[in-house]
Amino acid sequence: MSQISRPQSVGPHSALDADAVRAAYRRWAGVYDLVFGGVSGWGRRLAAAEVNRLPGTRVLEVGVGTGLALPRYRRDKRITGIDLSAEMLERARARVASENLSHVEALLELDAESTGFEDGEFDIAVAMFVASVVPNPRQLMAELRRVVRPGGHILFVNHFAAEGGLRWWAERTLAPASRALGWHPDFAVDALFNPEERACARFTPVPPFGLFTLAQFGN
Repeated sequence: MSQISRPQSVGPHSALDADAVRAAYRRWAGVYDLVFGGVSGWGRRLAAAEVNRLPGTRVLEVGVGTGLALPRYRRDKRITGIDLSAEMLERARARVASENLSHVEALLELDAESTGFEDGEFDIAVAMFVASVVPNPRQLMAELRRVVRPGGHILFVNHFAAEGGLRWWAERTLAPASRALGWHPDFAVDALFNPEERACARFTPVPPFGLFTLAQFGN
């Protein structure tokens, strides 16, 4: 598998820039599976099952991380995974080798907001726990709409901020720590989807507690 490095696109007003994301996941890479594998497991299983159900074989996994979802895809799907963290990708490559995941075609170090892929290169794009990490979520959405063919599918698994109640206050209390956490606990749906996209998207709470949501969008 090849590894490609490209210039990063950083939003001037973002709380998280590309360097902050790299630093966060450099710290987490060695313990990510242990600390986050369990809490993120339901969302990864649900998203991979939906990818397996959808038509098309060319799949882009954005923010592939250590490759926790890779064994869950059907072997007739052809997976390209990208991530900003070289340390996380090292562990994903080790997983592919140790589990003989021959359906994984490439794991690349790329900026999700500016991938360099051709227009319409993929049938499906799936981004798990990524939208609240990238500097410019709307740019992420635009890039995925560009690289997924018309009629294809875009899926997100993410935490979206509550719109009221105790969880709303807790998330805003955590918000100043987002740079150290590597994510935005107060991330709003409208930060990712424009009004027209939101109206067309389908949102499914992820069990067991609905802390995360599967959002599906037809391109």
